[in-house]
Amino acid sequence: MALVTLVGSTVLFPLIFRASTWACLFCFTTHEERLHVCQMFVGTEGSKLGQCKDALTAAFEGLSDMEINYDERSHLHDAFTQMTLSLQEVAAARGSFKAAFPSAAAKMKRTIHHLKKVQDCILPCVQDVTVKRGDQALFSCIVGFQLPESELTYSWKFAAGGLRTQDVSYFRDVPGAHGYLARIRPVQPTHRGTFSCVILHDQRPLARLYFYLNVTGPPPPGETELQVTFREVMNWTPREAETIEPWRPSLGELLARPSALTLDNLFLIAATAAFVSAGVTMLVWVFFRWYLSGD
Repeated sequence: MALVTLVGSTVLFPLIFRASTWACLFCFTTHEERLHVCQMFVGTEGSKLGQCKDALTAAFEGLSDMEINYDERSHLHDAFTQMTLSLQEVAAARGSFKAAFPSAAAKMKRTIHHLKKVQDCILPCVQDVTVKRGDQALFSCIVGFQLPESELTYSWKFAAGGLRTQDVSYFRDVPGAHGYLARIRPVQPTHRGTFSCVILHDQRPLARLYFYLNVTGPPPPGETELQVTFREVMNWTPREAETIEPWRPSLGELLARPSALTLDNLFLIAATAAFVSAGVTMLVWVFFRWYLSGD
């Protein structure tokens, strides 16, 4: 499949998506924050520090697959910040991380249950894209909300056979497609189906978009893909380079300028007209003299 990623774009299609995010520890706390919490509990000794970090991750493992409305992301971020401060207070009071981490995770789970749940997508959940056979199809994996500035990746998948679906079991990875904008050219009937783009932050999904590609137009009789490619190469012409040509005004354009009819210019025009008139008179006189001498 001739699917390639691009590096620049604009929003090419209106996007309908499930506005959700995942309530995960790694989405809302930094590595430095988690490290600082464990250092306060066990110090900087290597083995104990590793055990503390593993225990923190295990305590919040159950929150990794909990989806919330993306609009609640700021509230959830504040809740994780408050949780981090609370753990630091427990560590300062010489508490045990083995008891503190599960307790903090349980409180966070209760907080998440009180947040707005993820809303169902607005129909149609799959965006329709119609392209003529032989043209190109463009898909832009852009959402209408703020995304993290780092550790963002994009994953593209395709459900072939003309399927319109959101069932992940039908999708297969598209090799080489990793950017937020992708295109297919030339589009062929085999490209009819559903394309899916997943936006990931730190390898965890933030949003998923679906595009159904409908290919129109019957194939020309006896035409093969090789013939399509050959015709495209033959029809391609390089863009002509822009050149700057000197301006050569006509006599009328010169006379139309406000500064043209000065006294000096009028004198030159009169002298030129007189010279031309004298030249024409001389030519006529020479012609008649030659003609009469021939008789």
